[in-house]
Amino acid sequence: MAPGFGSFGAVYVRHGKGSRGTGPKRRTVLTLPEFDWVVDGLTHWVDQGRPRVVGDWETDILWPTERRTRIGGRYLNDRFAELRDEAGLPEELVLHSLRHTYVTNLIEWGYSEKFVQDQVGHTFASTTAIYTSVGDDYKNRVLADALKRNTEDRDGD
Repeated sequence: MAPGFGSFGAVYVRHGKGSRGTGPKRRTVLTLPEFDWVVDGLTHWVDQGRPRVVGDWETDILWPTERRTRIGGRYLNDRFAELRDEAGLPEELVLHSLRHTYVTNLIEWGYSEKFVQDQVGHTFASTTAIYTSVGDDYKNRVLADALKRNTEDRDGD
């Protein structure tokens, strides 16, 4: 459906967080037009960076370590904190904050709540709602659209 994304039209999450009492939850996260810039970065990594790490080792791991394992969540959290601190950003900003930002952006860009819920792998819409914190511009735009519809309905009578 999106040939411009090449091999990077979807990310297959193999070990997503499962519900209470279940194992890992698999899902597919689609690449979206607003994030088409990731295709160039991933292409560069897969074609030039990753081969330097894996050498002639056969693997399907996208982000391998030199020890032939997957990069873990703890490493990512620690590295994010280092970069955040170097940039002088507040400590409240954690890697998981990017997930909240992603959800908020999708809502503000007009994606349906069900689509957003599926993208992030939530079972319940209420969980997705907790992640959402829309900005004032979005609120003003939604209100302006509602007022316009209301005015048009009255004028059309």
